[in-house]
Amino acid sequence: MPVSLQLLAQFPLLHPLAREALEPLAAQMSLRSFARRAMVISKDAPTQELGFLVDGRLQGVDFTVDGRSVGLYFVEPGDYFGELSVVDGQAGSEFIVAAARSTVAFLDARTARELISMNAELAGAVMTRLAQRVRAVMAQRMLLSLANPFQRLCAQLLQLALTGADGQSAVDPVPTHQELAIMINASRETVTRAFQLLFTNLILVREGNKLTLVRPDYLKDIVQGRIDPPKA
Repeated sequence: MPVSLQLLAQFPLLHPLAREALEPLAAQMSLRSFARRAMVISKDAPTQELGFLVDGRLQGVDFTVDGRSVGLYFVEPGDYFGELSVVDGQAGSEFIVAAARSTVAFLDARTARELISMNAELAGAVMTRLAQRVRAVMAQRMLLSLANPFQRLCAQLLQLALTGADGQSAVDPVPTHQELAIMINASRETVTRAFQLLFTNLILVREGNKLTLVRPDYLKDIVQGRIDPPKA
C-alpha cells in the first residue's frame, strides 16, 4: 500500500524535510499491517528497514539464554525504529513485535541511510535517539539487578512515567501486566499481585488506560530499599 504525504507529516523525524524531498520518499515507502503479537522485525532478518509506526503499539523484546522474553522499550504512533541497523548495516539487536494491532510505514535501509547522511538535522535526531537507547539499556540493566520483583516493578513504573502539566507523574498508555512482566523478568501473576497492593494502598490510581503515580516518592523509597513494600 502506498504512503501519502499527509501520512508522512505525522512523523516528527521527517519534519525538517521539504516537500520536494518527501514526494520521492513517499513513493519508496510501503505500508504493512500487523496483528497483535505478530513479528514486525526479526533481528535475524537479512533485510534492514527503518520503520515508522502509523497506529497501534510496538515493543522491542529479546530473549535470555534460557528462552525467557525481556521487554526493552515501546514504540508509540509517530515514532520510528530500526535506526541502529540503518546506521551500521548490521543485523538488529532485538525483535520488534506488535503489542496491539498496528500499521507501519517502512523505508529500505539504503535509502534511509542516504537520507540521514544528507540531512544534518535528521542525523542529529538519530544520534540523539541512539544515545537515548544506550541510556535506556543501561537503566534497564540496573533495574534487572534488583533482587526483589516488587522493587523492579516500582522502578519500571518510575522509568515509564512522564510528568504532565498538572505536575502528576503518569504512565499513559499503561502496558499490560504481561508486557510489564517481561520487562522486569517476573511472572504476570507477580505483577498482578503487586498492582493490587499498590492500588489498595492508594499509591497508584488507574483511570482507563492511564496509570497515575499518586506517591512517586514512596515508589522511589521502595526501589532504594529505604522502606519495605506494602503488605496485603
